[in-house]
Amino acid sequence: MADQAVLADDEVDLSRRKFLTRATIATGALGTVFAAVPFVESWRPSERARAQGVPTELDLSKLEPGQMATPVWRRSPIYVVRRTPDMVARIAGHDGELKDPNSLHSDQPPYARNPLRSRTPEFLVLIGTCTHLGCLPKQRFAQGELYPSWPGGFFCPCHGSRFDLAGRVFDGSPASVNLKVPPYSFPNPRTLLIGADEKGAA
Repeated sequence: MADQAVLADDEVDLSRRKFLTRATIATGALGTVFAAVPFVESWRPSERARAQGVPTELDLSKLEPGQMATPVWRRSPIYVVRRTPDMVARIAGHDGELKDPNSLHSDQPPYARNPLRSRTPEFLVLIGTCTHLGCLPKQRFAQGELYPSWPGGFFCPCHGSRFDLAGRVFDGSPASVNLKVPPYSFPNPRTLLIGADEKGAA
């Protein structure tokens, strides 16, 4: 009788041990999953980071000749100027007054490394922060607006840097290089896509 009681106790202990072992394994596995989720989530870029990389679209049909729009891409103002034929003509003739007339030391995609610093003569696309200390240059498009020989362009009110209608910096300006040109493309004749070109999204 005593042997049967010991045998029954051993079976209960064995069942209890199996249950506890299984419960411990299940709890450990569940804990591992819960610990792994935030770890894996941390590899994914945040909503803010994803938003910063998203290209910005601009409807060019709403931009009149001679006007400038200022959309935002990656938290930076983008200057989009619809240049008139007169504005385009005023880009030539003052290369000797510029620090980097051929944009050899400035930041732009290959398709903007030309005297107009753009894909087309009509539309200029620039990152609208001064390459000196990051202020916002003001548009001064009228010829002679700053001084008699002024061809038109941008003037930075913070420290006096001057840029022409292609974003090229004049000698005597604190800024050392031309205004930056972001990657951009024209998916169709009326749409500008800032932040994406043939290489994809920047």
